[in-house]
Amino acid sequence: MTDTERLRSLIREVPDFPQEGIVFKDITPLLADAEAFSTVIDTIVVHFGRGNVDKVVGIEARGFILASPVAYHFGAGFVPVRKEGKLPSATQREEYDLEYGTAVLELHDDAIRPGERVLIVDDVLATGGTARAVAKLVERLGGKVVGIACLIELTFLKGRARISGYDFFSLLSF
Repeated sequence: MTDTERLRSLIREVPDFPQEGIVFKDITPLLADAEAFSTVIDTIVVHFGRGNVDKVVGIEARGFILASPVAYHFGAGFVPVRKEGKLPSATQREEYDLEYGTAVLELHDDAIRPGERVLIVDDVLATGGTARAVAKLVERLGGKVVGIACLIELTFLKGRARISGYDFFSLLSF
């Protein structure tokens, strides 16, 4: 069994969650498997290369789980992007469209310095709206987005089109 097949086998599909008609990709079995979790982190780090990233931005909430060890391996800082009203200091905010409305993400004003090389990490790329909003926040603060990494890409939602122009990397496609 290849690494990709093994990782794929550890993604649990949960029908009708969080709402009817959605098949949720549950990554918790993969996270609980030490070898698989390590493979995911190492593969992201190898793809983007040590010494090429100053900050790793993790998107709330499952993105935090992947981004933190990636930052550690890069010797980079970790920066959380959170839903509106969750960060305690002054922030930049970005509103973006969802299938059923809008949402707002925030990043601390002082989280990224001009010229810093930033990798954005999340668990899933769906429509691309979240990743695009985070890239805008990073760039507004003067950071250079070196890439966007996700464990899973839901290709049928065509999210990659919304982040064209960025180096995008995912380990699994569904």
